[in-house]
Amino acid sequence: MNILEFVEQYPDEKSCRDNMRDVREREGVVCKKCTSKKHYWLKAKWAWQCADCNFRTSLRSGTIMENSNLPIRTWYLAMAFMTFTKKGISAVELQRQLGHTRYNTVWSLMHRIRSAMGKRDDLYGLEGMVEFDEGYLEKATKEEEKKKLKRGRGSQRQSNVAVVAESTKLENPKTGKKDSHCRYFKMKVLQTHKKEEVNEYVLGNLDDKCIVFSDQSTSYVDISNYVEMHVSVKSDKETTKTTLKWVHIAISNAKRTLLGIYHKIDGKYLQSYLDEFCYKLNRRYFGNRLFDRLVVAVTHQYWCKSV
Repeated sequence: MNILEFVEQYPDEKSCRDNMRDVREREGVVCKKCTSKKHYWLKAKWAWQCADCNFRTSLRSGTIMENSNLPIRTWYLAMAFMTFTKKGISAVELQRQLGHTRYNTVWSLMHRIRSAMGKRDDLYGLEGMVEFDEGYLEKATKEEEKKKLKRGRGSQRQSNVAVVAESTKLENPKTGKKDSHCRYFKMKVLQTHKKEEVNEYVLGNLDDKCIVFSDQSTSYVDISNYVEMHVSVKSDKETTKTTLKWVHIAISNAKRTLLGIYHKIDGKYLQSYLDEFCYKLNRRYFGNRLFDRLVVAVTHQYWCKSV
């Protein structure tokens, strides 16, 4: 979808509300009180009523938009601008495009949408052949503080990010040359370099039938306890181009994207920006359907494990 198609399809608030209602009904509305999925629509109230306990669910209830006073069309416009480009858009530029007077409101709106992106990707785990490594992204630091902070591994200037790529090895039947094709990515900001945190991440995001490839970092010594096979290789230039090819491409692209659009990011918000980067990267072939999928992510009832 481009901006012309968006304006034609969602010309006013009512068209956005109608679309949001249709999306939620397709996904299934779940009652907060009794978790029933049987509802009927109250046109006069613009809400669903549970057929079992009569509890009412408003259009925004249970979604990322809950408790927001912004028009639904403003949310739709923000989602459109965030999906129209591969790279992304800054809060300052989105504020200008929306004509909104308050920067903080637009900034908070974007982070809510990024939160929905992250939660959507959290629903899926990686399987098959997986590459695992860590990257370091520089975070915003005052110049006077920067001189006092140490460099290298464990530096307070940088955030440590676990990067996982689900890759499939392919062999050309004519030439016999092997290559790899990457499907999905995940990125997670780690607070420490300890193996316990890595183990927790592997346990929560990788299928136990995975074959994991990584370097020989001491943080990865227990990975074999949680997957079918763990292959560790010496970290060098050749490894970067072959065994751990996709994670290093992802790290490089993330650094370039975040630096180009947002410059330096406060460490406590980095995960939110990585969630947006991975969400769009994992759906890089969706084309015009990316906006529609984001509407589903934003309106999903994440509080309920039954949906």
